Amino acid sequence: MKVTYLGHASFKVESDGKTVYVDPWLNGPTSPIKVKDVGKADIVLVTHDHADHGYQEAIEICKKTGAYFIAINELAIQARDDEGLENVHTLNIGGSVNVGGVDVTLVQAFHSCETGAPTGFIVKFPSDSFYHAGDTGLFATMKLFGELYDIDVFMTPIGGYYTADIHQAALATKLVKPKVAIPMHYNTFPEIQADPEKFRDAVSETAPDVKVEILVPGLSKDLEF
Repeated sequence: MKVTYLGHASFKVESDGKTVYVDPWLNGPTSPIKVKDVGKADIVLVTHDHADHGYQEAIEICKKTGAYFIAINELAIQARDDEGLENVHTLNIGGSVNVGGVDVTLVQAFHSCETGAPTGFIVKFPSDSFYHAGDTGLFATMKLFGELYDIDVFMTPIGGYYTADIHQAALATKLVKPKVAIPMHYNTFPEIQADPEKFRDAVSETAPDVKVEILVPGLSKDLEF
């Protein structure tokens, strides 16, 4: 699995010949690329409709590449009916769909939004998997996700204020039991300043078997499990 951090909560994940974008806020202040720089995409996931999670950019990427747009029912219907996207899956909480050999499961998140409900995604490629928690606080069901899906990579917010802070994120990592945890959703705005090294330290205490990878925007990391 190759993971590229695109700033804030945005990622490009490549595995088994497939390319998945999550919350592609490419017009944001920390993104190293723009939509024009996107060459290939198979699936684009949007956790909720807040502007800093890339709904509009996701629409543009899907129109450019033919990728499948996947989001909670109401937001995906909006993308289909109002934006004219053809390749759309309108999942709801707990639902899954297989797109070209990639299993995408929609899971809950505890946050807010205007359309539908806030969500996270668990994505299983043939070779590996990741869980992008979306914007959320800590919740106990994360433990069940770890038990059900054998998650390799966990992307978790750490910035606090709008989402989980470092201490909640470290406990979430313990519950999920991934092989690798990647912090996200921090330092973009003054309200969400956080030191990812403190997250690493906290995880070393709560989940010492989990490796923390701290990525700067634009940095790619090849992960093997």
